[in-house]
Formats: sequence, C-alpha cells, structure tokens
Amino acid sequence: MHIGFWLVWVVAAAFMGGCATNPVTGKRELSLVSEVWELQVGAEQYGPARQMQGGDFVLDPELGDYVVGVGRRLAAVSDRGLPYEFVVINDSTPNAWALPGGKIAINRGLLSELNSEAELAAVLGHEIVHSAARHGAKGMQRGLLMQGAVLAAGLALEGEGYAALAVGGAQLAAGLLGQRYSREDELEADLYGMEYLARANYDPRAAVTLQEYFASLADGRESNWLEGLFSSHPPSAERVAANEATARRLPPGGETAEERYRRKIARILETREAYGAYDEGRKALAEGDLDGALALAEKALAAEPGEALFHGLRGDVRLRQSRYRDALINYDRALSRNDGFFDFYLQRGTVRRELGDRDGAAADLKASVALLPTAPGLNALGDLALQGGDVEGARVFFAQAAGSPSEAGRRAALSLARLDLPHHPERFLTVRTALDRDGYLVMDVVNGSPLAVDRVAVKVSYGDSGEGWRQVTMVLPGGIVPGGQALLKTRIRPPIDRESGVGKALQGVRARVVEAYPADEG
Repeated sequence: MHIGFWLVWVVAAAFMGGCATNPVTGKRELSLVSEVWELQVGAEQYGPARQMQGGDFVLDPELGDYVVGVGRRLAAVSDRGLPYEFVVINDSTPNAWALPGGKIAINRGLLSELNSEAELAAVLGHEIVHSAARHGAKGMQRGLLMQGAVLAAGLALEGEGYAALAVGGAQLAAGLLGQRYSREDELEADLYGMEYLARANYDPRAAVTLQEYFASLADGRESNWLEGLFSSHPPSAERVAANEATARRLPPGGETAEERYRRKIARILETREAYGAYDEGRKALAEGDLDGALALAEKALAAEPGEALFHGLRGDVRLRQSRYRDALINYDRALSRNDGFFDFYLQRGTVRRELGDRDGAAADLKASVALLPTAPGLNALGDLALQGGDVEGARVFFAQAAGSPSEAGRRAALSLARLDLPHHPERFLTVRTALDRDGYLVMDVVNGSPLAVDRVAVKVSYGDSGEGWRQVTMVLPGGIVPGGQALLKTRIRPPIDRESGVGKALQGVRARVVEAYPADEG
C-alpha cells in the first residue's frame, strides 16, 4: 500500500471511528481504526515484514508445520476469530512479533532457546493476544492522536539492516515492527495468553518459567544478549510476579511436551554452531574483513550445505572481491535452495549487471523488488532503464527509490533530479520575493535539489501602474549549490498603495524558475 494512501485511510478512520468493545478484554475503548484496516494492513505487510527480517526458514519444513500446528491450536481457543498465520523467520535473534490481523512470526533463534512445546505455546499465545486485542492497531492510533497523523516514513527510519532499505508501502511494515508495546499491553498479553494456554490444555506455568528465564538474562548476567532484541517485549520481575499470580488461579496441569519439542527442533540445535559462524561472517563482511567472512561462510557450509543463507554469504564476499562469475554460482546455489528471499535476487541481479547481462539483471531485480521494494533494487532498475533509453521508466524507478535515506536512495534522488531538472525546474527551485528599502523587487532563489545548478532563469509577472500587466525573464548570475540560495536584484518597482502597503504590492508579483540545469552539464 502506498504510504500517502495509507495516511489518508487512517485519518479518514479517525473521523469515522468511535468506541468499540475489545474482543479479548471486553472493555469499551476508543477505536480509530477499523477491522478492515487491520486485516488489510496485516495481509499486505506480512510478506515485506518477513523479508526484511531475514526471510522464511525453509530448511526444515517439518519444523514450520509444527509451529503452525501449535499456533492453530491456540488460535482455536482465542477470543477473536482472525485469519491467523504463523511462520518461522530465518534469523538467530531470539524474538517474535505480531502484525495487526493475526499475522505472527517467531525467529529460529528463539525456538532454539525454548525448552518445551508449552513454552512455544506461551510465546505464540502472547503474540495472538497482541493481534486479537488490537495492540498493534492501538499503537498506530496513539501516534495518530499525538501527532495528528502517523508518520510511517519516520517510523521506518528506525529500522536496521534490510528494513532501512525498504521504500514505499514496505516502510509501513518497518514501522509496525518497530513499535513498542506499553507496559499494560504486555501484561495484558501475558494474562490472556496464559488463559489460552489453559484452554488449549497446555501447562500455563510455561509462561512463568519463560519469563523467569528472560528476566534472569536481562538482570545483567547476559544483558547484551537481549539488547535491541526484546525491546518490544521487555522482560521484568513485574511480569514474572503477574504470571505467577495468574498461574495460581488457573487449573493445574496441562501438557508441556518437552520431548516432542526437542525432537522437532533437533535440526536447528544441531546446526546452531553453523548459524553462529554465519552471523559472525556477516559481521566480518560489514567490517571489511573479506578473508574472515569467507572462512566463516565455508565453516557454516561444511556443517550445513543446504542453508541458502550460507551460499548467499559466500556470494556476497565474492561480489565484494569482484569475482563476479564465482558470485553468480553462489547466488544460483542460494536460489536453488530458497527462491523466496529478495536479497538473493538483488545480489544476483547486481552480478549479472556487472557481467553485462542486462536482461538477466533486470529480471532478477524485478523479482527482488516484487518481494521487497528496496532502494538498491529500484535504483539499479532505474539505471538499467536509462541505459536502454527508457527515460520515463527510469524516472519512475528513481522516484520510488529516492524515498529511502540510504546511499542508494541518495543516488536515486540525484539521478531523478538530473532527469527532471531541465524539464521541471520549478519542482526543485523556489523563489521568495521581497522589496528592498528603495521599493525594488528582490528575489531569493532556493535550490532544493541535490545538484549544483546554473543557467537559472526566473520569470517574473507583475502589475505596472502605467502599463498594466508585465512579464520579464531574468537570468541569475552564477550557480547555486545544493540546498543553497542566491539573491537576484531587479529594477522592478511594483506599485505600492499607501493604504494597502508592501504586502499588497507583493501579492501582485508572480515569480517562478523556468529554466535550470545541472552545473556539471554546462
């Protein structure tokens, strides 16, 4: 969904909204967004959110089916019928999240930290409540009330990694993932999540042991392990105590299914060291240690050659080394193991472009942005379109990419300005008018483009008391740097009515930039 359209939708919902009964708590509360909004946003943003978190974990389909089964068991006893979906994300970060409309994910890294199916159920039950009780929607609603509108693009700036590259509607997914739940929301999700455990015949004390474990990690012993990971679900002694009180009033017993759980997660436990090597390899690559990153990729592949991410890491190293044909082989192998992750297409498209395969590069880049629209992908497509003579297509791609604060977004903004400036200079340069102490018109020309410009021409229309309406075009001496401004003095003296004053005189002046060119093209 386009961000602008989404904002209009939310604002419209604010005028149509009112009070509604929370389907989980039974309380009457303010509701500015509709269920239709929740369902549509959740459905549209679930895919991009998964992509920017690392993509789905596809190495062990049986594990994914197992998590779906536990989730459905809990959803069946929840207080709100939603189109619930559950997926395992291929990321070592121990985390889980929920989008509006019942779209829930749990990371591979969190699964390896749990000890039983009941603890898994505690995590999923907690996330189900966040969706069912509209906590994510209320978070957006709070932004609407505080700011007058939710600045989704601003929320997206908080994202890291892949999220920071997302543009367009995918920025909304970044904003939803970056939300922080309130203390009341967390306690509410714990309480009703435990009730769902009991209804589904799981031992509700699993929620107690889980929070005790996380609280002990956050208590200083391994606080770095949680830094930035559970920021949206902070563990605390208060939550442990509240869960203890809830467990005492719920019926005792219920399944824990520890042995079954250990069997189901056996493969991710066996490959835990390989994923650790991969994560360290990613850090090494980011720090420019190509040899170290390659060695860690090889270590990971030796332990688990079936994981697409490991082949992707080796390809990224080869790409940085300009060994394009080797990188192409690595990305082919990654895609043969997982053809549903945007980054493999993005990187292979980059390699194919370097090898001169423009058609193959375009196909890969389009597949990449279909999964997750990113500034690097769209900017590269703009470059390819421009090379092929499709100026209008290039303009569209650059305009989409320019919405990102990333380096690729900056390059796209430059390319867009270079294309549009000669044809639509008024989109980039503005004119402010004033009168000097002698009553002559002066104009301040502001360059809002990312390019230095010269040959700037300004057309001025004004009323002349003796000769009627006049127009004149004036050329600015010299150029203007990006974000800079230049003063243009004239010999024009708009008539000033003594009663109306200067303001009335300037109302009769119209000035706009009609010509400007990038300075390096002159």
